[in-house]
Amino acid sequence: MVSPITFVNVTEKIATGLSPEHSKLVADAYEFAVEVYDDKKLDSGQQVIDFSRTVCIILATLNTDPETRIAGLLMPLPEINPALWEKMEGRFGSEVVGLVDNVRQLLKLKDISGGLLQQQVGGKNAGQFRKDQAETLRKMLLAMASDMRVVLIRLAARVAGLRYIAEIKKLSDVSEQYARETLELYAPLANRLGIWQMKWELEDLSFRFLEPDAYKSIAKMLEEKRVEREEFIEWAIRRVREELENAGIQAEISGRPKHIYSIWNKMHGKSLDFEQMHDVRALRIIVPDIKTCFAVLDIIHRMWTPILEEFDDYISRPKPNGYQSLHTIVIAEDDQALEVQIRTEEMHNFAEYGVASHWRYKETGGSDFAAQQQYDEKISWLRQLLSWKTDIVDSVNEADDIHRDWARKIKATTLDDRIYVLTPQARVIDLPKGATPIDFAYQVHTDVGHRCRGARVDGAMVPLNTRLKSGQTVEIITAKGIDAGPSRDWLNPEFAVNSRTHAKIRSWFNTIEHEETVASGRSVIDKILQREGKTSVNLEELAHKLGYAKLEEFLLAAGKDKINTRSVEQALHGEEPLKDAKTEDVVLPRKSRASSIMRGAKSGVLVVGAEGLLTQMARCCKPAPPDPIVGFVTRGKGVSIHRPDCKNFLEMQRKSPERVIETDWGTSDPDTVYPVDIFVLAGDRQGLLRDISDIFMREKLNVIGVNTQSNKGQARMSFTAEVSSTDSLNKAIQMIREVPGVLDVKRL
Repeated sequence: MVSPITFVNVTEKIATGLSPEHSKLVADAYEFAVEVYDDKKLDSGQQVIDFSRTVCIILATLNTDPETRIAGLLMPLPEINPALWEKMEGRFGSEVVGLVDNVRQLLKLKDISGGLLQQQVGGKNAGQFRKDQAETLRKMLLAMASDMRVVLIRLAARVAGLRYIAEIKKLSDVSEQYARETLELYAPLANRLGIWQMKWELEDLSFRFLEPDAYKSIAKMLEEKRVEREEFIEWAIRRVREELENAGIQAEISGRPKHIYSIWNKMHGKSLDFEQMHDVRALRIIVPDIKTCFAVLDIIHRMWTPILEEFDDYISRPKPNGYQSLHTIVIAEDDQALEVQIRTEEMHNFAEYGVASHWRYKETGGSDFAAQQQYDEKISWLRQLLSWKTDIVDSVNEADDIHRDWARKIKATTLDDRIYVLTPQARVIDLPKGATPIDFAYQVHTDVGHRCRGARVDGAMVPLNTRLKSGQTVEIITAKGIDAGPSRDWLNPEFAVNSRTHAKIRSWFNTIEHEETVASGRSVIDKILQREGKTSVNLEELAHKLGYAKLEEFLLAAGKDKINTRSVEQALHGEEPLKDAKTEDVVLPRKSRASSIMRGAKSGVLVVGAEGLLTQMARCCKPAPPDPIVGFVTRGKGVSIHRPDCKNFLEMQRKSPERVIETDWGTSDPDTVYPVDIFVLAGDRQGLLRDISDIFMREKLNVIGVNTQSNKGQARMSFTAEVSSTDSLNKAIQMIREVPGVLDVKRL
């Protein structure tokens, strides 16, 4: 047990701002911690009770609720005494236990961030890669914390650890990884949440361990202790406040001396000498309106000598990101340089919480704000909560309600719109919530996605439609060989939710289809060349004769049956090709896939006044019994069969009415089927494709082609189905109209 005097002094610090009832809860928790921790030490050599007490005091300075402070005290207990920790819910409540457990979960980030910071990435983009990964890691920490109070506890613990090492002056005990992790992960988080004092302390301590010589050099150049610099700021605030009050101006004035790491960072980044640093000390003045901003500027310039070349008017000429403020640097007494920023409260709120916020401008260079808008809004809300909680003055009667309301709001603010998972090499991958291993694989690399065949999550095999969670490590099992490729099932939202994943999968299938069509076209042309005895013909020249700029376009047209065989034969023999060589698309009804052209009644089509003519179903309108039909005599391919309202047919009829011929459906083999196209417009949702496919299956319609696109919450779906008559098709269309979310369905 500590002495009564020491105990009273500690409890006064850890219970600052709490009601008597809550103060007793925290004091009881501290007394319990003293007894349990006894003389146990952390790996660093620090007494556990000293560490926990420091964490709790730091949390008290942030005016946190009692549960957060108690969790800070009990944070080491699960490791010190796991058996005792299992009984703590009954004593301190589920909320405290949940906070501590969540803090312990975040400890796994120590290994993750260590792996990240040790990665050796080459190339000119290595620096940007490291910055991007550090930013993603910070987001991951926030996303993994189901309660934002956990982040505050984690930051306080890091400050407490660094303070101890600095106090015993064993800089060699701090690994470079630990200090760099603090500088690149935790200090920016404190900055982002607007906890300035914690941010400065984390930066200065980390810098002191990473660059001890530079730290000492800057400290020496300041030629004064930090306390003296703070005294200068307090004196300057009093002077300015007195002058403004004499002028009848109400203003909020704050200031701070620039900390050592910030000075070094600016000197290093802008290649400045220490003598060129004019903002080592700074004041910020917030006034009601723009007119008063300039009035205050005039007073400041009359009080002290301004450095004119250092004056910036960002009110009249805002920065590209919208930031507004007046910046001036003046020389005060004893030749001390002082930076003064003057702005309205609206400008200040925009700079602190809006898209021009200080942390976003500093960390991303002021770019890509739109992509971060939703995330930034949540961070802004967190900062306002923290600022409000720190600035309020609690009364005894209001304290309990205020702490309870603050805890409820900050607990409800979670950054869970994205998830952050890891590769086996500790690279952090940013994905939308609900993402699967397939989304992960395509985010790592498109080729990894195409060849994905399985996945391990935290070492265990899982199905490919498993929903991933932040903090998990995912390993993709890939297929080998050139035949590896994605499955069309992956386009279903059950397997992948990221639109980028869907786009890459569709691109793969489009490429394969394109290559197969070109190969098929080459086969068609080769057969014609062999039949005509012209195998040595230059295919590019043949393509140009037939009006194609590129050989690939020519082969693609041949693969799609858009080439008139007669035209190719004429071009081979030096004759002038037919002008309409590129005829309309055609698709043939099939009894057997090998059959390409049918004759007369065998095709189910009767041509009035003629027998045995070649007939083919036009691909453009895809007629099927009992649609009204009409024939058009083509050159070299017999009669193409269209629906009378087909746009292509109407255009051909206008140009060559003499080639229109009357046709009708005859008697065909009952196994003959015809392809038809159906278009569906619907609100996008999970399971939509499955519901529509079930209808085709129940109506026994064979679907031979599917194309789906999703944009802004709407799904546009095209199906090609084989039917023996349109009666079954019309029934299916009517059933699809009744599917929830379907807006329109029609036959094309």
